[in-house]
Amino acid sequence: MPLIPEEPQIHESAQGPRATPASGRTAPTPRPVPGPRPAAPSRPGRPGPLRPTPPVQRTPREAAKPGPSGPAAPAAVSAAPQIQLIPASAEGALDAAEEAVDLLLDSGRAPGDVLVITTGEPHPWAAHELSFGEDSYWAQHDAGDDVFYADAAVADRAASRPVVVVAVNGGSEAAAAAALSLARSRAGSLLIVCGDPQRINSALGAGV
Repeated sequence: MPLIPEEPQIHESAQGPRATPASGRTAPTPRPVPGPRPAAPSRPGRPGPLRPTPPVQRTPREAAKPGPSGPAAPAAVSAAPQIQLIPASAEGALDAAEEAVDLLLDSGRAPGDVLVITTGEPHPWAAHELSFGEDSYWAQHDAGDDVFYADAAVADRAASRPVVVVAVNGGSEAAAAAALSLARSRAGSLLIVCGDPQRINSALGAGV
C-alpha cells in the first residue's frame, strides 16, 4: 500500500519569537490552522500479468460415422425355383405337360414365359418346326413370343424363362437326371415336372 507523506511537524522555532515573561506579555502569533490534508496522488496501478485470451469455443464435430467394415457382402444368390410335381406315366407325361401349359396361359402367364423340355419323344410342334431347319426353329426361340418346346438333347441352348415344364416321357435315367438339372437352372420362378414320381424323385436326388 502506498505510503502517504505526513505533514511536517511544526517546531517551536517556527512559531515566532516568544515574549520574555513580563507583565505586559505580547499575545503570541496565532498558529495557522492547517487545511484539509490533500489526498495522496493516485499511483498508477502496476499492470498485472497479461491473461491469455481464452481459446475460441468450437462446436464439437459430429463423430465420423464408421463405414461398413470388412469385406463387402456377396451378391444375393437368386432363389431356387418352386418345384411342382404332376404324377403321370411315361406315356401320359406329354399330355400332362400340355394341360399344365394351358393352365399357365389361362392364369395369365404370357406364352413367351414358358419353356417345355421333353426327355423322350419330342413334342409334335418341335418336330414340325425343326423340319424347316434349325435356324428357323431357334429364331422362334430367340423371338420369345410363344411357348417353346425343346428336346432334352438340345435344351442346353435354350435361354432361361420364368416357367419350365419338363415331361419325363421316356429316355434313360441319366437323360432324365440331366434334363431335370438343366431345367432347374433355366427356371426363373417355377419348375413343373410331369411323370412318374418315383423316377422323378430319384432323378432329382430329393423328395419333391
